[in-house]
Amino acid sequence: MSDAPIRATEAQSDHPVRARHDRFRGHVFSVVTDEVRMPGGEYVSRDYVVHVGAVGVVAIDDDERVVLVQQYRHPVGQRLWELPAGLMDVEGEDLVAAAARELAEEADLSARRWEMLVDVHTTPGASTEVIRLFLARELSPLATELRFRREHEEAELVTRMVPLDEAVSMALNGEITNAAALVGLLATARLRDQGWPAGQPLDTPLPRPPIAPVITV
Repeated sequence: MSDAPIRATEAQSDHPVRARHDRFRGHVFSVVTDEVRMPGGEYVSRDYVVHVGAVGVVAIDDDERVVLVQQYRHPVGQRLWELPAGLMDVEGEDLVAAAARELAEEADLSARRWEMLVDVHTTPGASTEVIRLFLARELSPLATELRFRREHEEAELVTRMVPLDEAVSMALNGEITNAAALVGLLATARLRDQGWPAGQPLDTPLPRPPIAPVITV
């Protein structure tokens, strides 16, 4: 067993792509099939989703309560407890600004203090999606005239302020199954238990290398 440090690696050069086939193109995601070289030289087909990415927020108040939202998710046919979150779908938008927008739209809150929390590859076996989670503190309610008018699935959105330890219990007993919420709540509880150490810089690069180029073979 190696004692080498564990770190993320970029191994695209070891798995070159000789062809890419577009299957579907949409606003939020596309579906492609790559012909990828495996160890030994064999090429195999791999289908995956190219996703725009998302941001999410663990918003925690002075009483150590976190914001949870519940909304209907059609692919799984359930209403899930989640963090305020949304797509990176505004060209050039700063990620903290995107997170603040989602917190305002889904929870009618603003925050004076923002920290980078953690990045999550939601389904790395099938998608490029990465969600950047932020920790938001010093919360304030938005004025009524500034509140977002919700529609579609968000029209029935439920918002709750839940004690952090209760939210962690919900995560561990199966009441919360959303990946970003699980990671964000457990990471926040860990930071709380450590006395809130400083996190990574807000401008930390996303762990999302470019899609592998197609080579000529």
